[in-house]
Amino acid sequence: MTDAKFIKRKKPNYKRAIILLVILIIIIIFFYNIEKILEGLFTIK
Repeated sequence: MTDAKFIKRKKPNYKRAIILLVILIIIIIFFYNIEKILEGLFTIK
């Protein structure tokens, strides 16, 4: 019963957290600028 207190907890994975944050920021920026990007792609010059 007392062994349960001393179970090693997983250390937080900082690399994964940072990568997910960067991806999230990129997606947010992309959604805010999607109209400009689409206009740039589909306008015939």
